[in-house]
Amino acid sequence: APPPPAALHLLLRGRGRRMAFSAAAPSRAFQLRLNPLTGDSEWLVVDEAEGEDVGAAPPQTQRQLLAATSYLDMLNDAARNRAYRRAIDAAVSDPSARVLDIGAGTGLLSMMSARALEAVGGEGRGSVSACESYLPMGKLTRRVLRANGMENKVKLFHKRSDELEVGVELDSPADVLVSEILDSELLGEGLIPTLQQAHDSLLVKNPKTVPYRATTYGQLVESPFLWKMHDLHSNEANAADGVWLTPDGMENIVSVKLQQHAMQCDPLEDEIRLLSEPFKVFEFDFSERPESQRENKITIKTTGDGCVHAIISWWVLQLDSAGSIFYSTAPKWVRQSSIKDLPRCADDTKDWCDHWKHCVWFTQGRGAPVMKDQTLSLRASHNLTSISYQLLNPNDEACNGNLKADHLTLLPERIALYGDIYWRSALITAIKNALSDRSPQTCIVADDSIFLALLVSSLSPSSKVIAMFPGLRDKGATYLQAVAKANNFSMDQIQVIGKRAASLSTDDLEHKKINLLVGEPFYCGSEGMLPWQNLRFWNARTLFHSMLSEDALIMPCKGVLKLCAMSLPDLWKSRRSLKDVEGFDHLVVNETLGACGDLPGEQQGPCLPYYVWQCGYTKKLSKVYSVMDFNFSEPIHSCFGKTKVSVGSDFVLP
Repeated sequence: APPPPAALHLLLRGRGRRMAFSAAAPSRAFQLRLNPLTGDSEWLVVDEAEGEDVGAAPPQTQRQLLAATSYLDMLNDAARNRAYRRAIDAAVSDPSARVLDIGAGTGLLSMMSARALEAVGGEGRGSVSACESYLPMGKLTRRVLRANGMENKVKLFHKRSDELEVGVELDSPADVLVSEILDSELLGEGLIPTLQQAHDSLLVKNPKTVPYRATTYGQLVESPFLWKMHDLHSNEANAADGVWLTPDGMENIVSVKLQQHAMQCDPLEDEIRLLSEPFKVFEFDFSERPESQRENKITIKTTGDGCVHAIISWWVLQLDSAGSIFYSTAPKWVRQSSIKDLPRCADDTKDWCDHWKHCVWFTQGRGAPVMKDQTLSLRASHNLTSISYQLLNPNDEACNGNLKADHLTLLPERIALYGDIYWRSALITAIKNALSDRSPQTCIVADDSIFLALLVSSLSPSSKVIAMFPGLRDKGATYLQAVAKANNFSMDQIQVIGKRAASLSTDDLEHKKINLLVGEPFYCGSEGMLPWQNLRFWNARTLFHSMLSEDALIMPCKGVLKLCAMSLPDLWKSRRSLKDVEGFDHLVVNETLGACGDLPGEQQGPCLPYYVWQCGYTKKLSKVYSVMDFNFSEPIHSCFGKTKVSVGSDFVLP
């Protein structure tokens, strides 16, 4: 039976805070959502007419969609808001200015532009147009404009900027462009193609732009913590347990994806050793049409002996043409340094925020050993949406090897887990116990766990192992074939189905019963979920119920939901309820964006998944409590649990 509607929770993925959708008509959009229990996706229809009244609460679905984004954190970033307000006031100096805001969000920058236009006597002469393609957000934009009496001062379009036309939506080309279509890497939200199309079709020649320029920076670092997140082979060698996800000669067959990974690096300051000064990578001038791709060779002088495990990068915005207003996403150690020629925020202060993180580019394998005062060459390149790096050897050849078809890429956190000695030991012990004193059996690996597929196959050569691999599919099969010999098993005993649990049939099992059902559980593409959403293994076990033998072993046998009271003041401030944002009323957004604090209980923010170590300052306020057990030996069913939490006497609400 399908899971109840209450089990349909939203999983939003992507590097930016904006999410793509397909529009069938101007008044309707389709939003993709994932059922975490089944892995199935479905299209959700969002109608423009729903929740249009200023005082009307948005439908529950829209609240779910928008609460998981970073809009609220962005609006709580006071340094960002001040910098944009000052730059817009400086740019909108002509009473007849025609302003275009691309990616309007709540309309904050549009309202700043309208106010600035009015201040120079431009009301009725100039104009402000804005586009917001994400329909649920655009509907909220209209509510904010109405709440501030701006609905007739800002012309809003529920379209992408490349759907706008001069002479249709816009009376004439805009001479001022304001935008904030930036992610942690800078380019991931489509900055370059958006600027290209705007300069080609929507702007006058030599327009004013806010921001005016963006510059990306990098720094070489050594970090044992980051090393564990990308060098799986060395960690497996240290574990010495006989399971090789990355055998000798295939050290990079499993690795992190060669991309910049958004990450809060300030918590790692004590785990990081700087091996260079910051260096400039690329400049992007918003007032000119950007190139689609560029390459830059950078010469770097190292500042100490060590091993380059990663490049940490960030960017700095120059918001005005005069070069007096800046916003920086640099790590704390850079902001607090005395390094010259590094632009700083306008008032040199910046609160913790989560919508723009630092970025980490991992060097492959064991890293690059260096000595102090050594000169290194780094090749940086960018395409339409990302920036990449290659360390070069003395012959200007890339140190990174070519990746083969059997290569798998995983998230850094998954690489670190697969290399963790204690985690590996626990699973190896559990599987050995499950296989002891048992005849040959049929084993199902219910998820995308390459570790369990290898482990069961190598420990029980006479068993038939069926790897579901619903996410890895053929890539998983190719990978297993590549590492089979190094792990002492034959591909004859393992079968990769490449299906979800609901698609498994008795024919796939050759009409045999399942004796052992295992999972980590881990499903590719389902990372970053809440604990109670991550019960897909239990649902799979339920779907397999009629195929299980009477004495079938299920591992894990149960899940336990635990909690701990914590003080997270930085995260809380970034999610707190809004009132006035640079002079504009934002009370209407709180419920929709999932704000916390100073709100009725039923409007308090939803539960959202975070890595605690990525949440700024943290303090544990209670012991860890068990709230609920999920018994995987039984078919899936409703669960209930409660506990009394005793909080320390020094607990203070943030």
